[in-house]
Amino acid sequence: MPVPDDDALLAVRAGEGDESAFEVLVRRHSPVLLQLAHRLLGDRADAEDAVQESFVSAWRRLPEFRGDSAFLTWMYRIVTNRCLNQLRSRRPSTDLDAVPEPAAPEHEVSPVRAAEAAVALRELSGVLSRLPPDQRACWVLRELHGLPYEDIAKAVGISHSAVRGRIFRVRRYLTEAMGAWR
Repeated sequence: MPVPDDDALLAVRAGEGDESAFEVLVRRHSPVLLQLAHRLLGDRADAEDAVQESFVSAWRRLPEFRGDSAFLTWMYRIVTNRCLNQLRSRRPSTDLDAVPEPAAPEHEVSPVRAAEAAVALRELSGVLSRLPPDQRACWVLRELHGLPYEDIAKAVGISHSAVRGRIFRVRRYLTEAMGAWR
C-alpha cells in the first residue's frame, strides 16, 4: 500500500508537468475511483467516462492542488462531484448496482438461497436508486468505501454534521424499505 507522502510527492511532480508521475497516480487510484463512480452512476461505461474526465480535470488543476488533503481524497471529491452532476442532469434509468454478497463455496449455496439473495440485491439496488444523489453518495462513500465522515465531507463538499445527518437518514430509510428482508 503506498504511503500518502508518496502520493503527495507524485502530485507535486505531476503538477510540475511530470507525466510519468501522474500516470503512476492514475494507475494506482483508478480501480477504487472506477468502483465509486460505478456505484454512484450504475453504468460501467458512464463510470469509466466520469473517471477519465475526472483525471483530465485533475491534470489541468494539479497546480492548484495544495495538499490540504490526501491526493486520493481530492480525487474522491472530483469524481463524486462529476457523478453527482451527471446524476442531477438525468434521472437514473437503470438500477444502481449493489455490492454483491460474497460468494459462498458452491457446495454451500442452495438454489433457493441464491434466488433470495438475488431478489434482495435487486430490491436494495432499487431502493438505493430512489435516494437523492447526494444522500446516495454519502452512503456509498461510507458503507461501501469505508471513508471517515471528514473525508466524505471533503469529497461531497458539505459539513461533517451534514454527512452524519444524510447517512443517518439513508440508514433509517433503508431499514424501513428493506424491513421485509430482516
